[in-house]
Amino acid sequence: MTTPLLATTLVRAEHVRSFHVRTAACHAGWEAAEREDQRVVLRLYTDWHRVEQTLDRFARDIAELREQGWREA
Repeated sequence: MTTPLLATTLVRAEHVRSFHVRTAACHAGWEAAEREDQRVVLRLYTDWHRVEQTLDRFARDIAELREQGWREA
């Protein structure tokens, strides 16, 4: 198992938002996943530039959620 580049789960009331980016197990590249309650979006990347863009977007989203009162799970 590899160390994730990003792994954050936030909660507010009964809602869950989580974000993770890690080396993909099934192919050469990375997987990025975003979960909002039961909805999960998983993307596979082979281009590091796309991974950097995703990490930046996740960081902005996480900061906004924390400002809105979301807390670490």
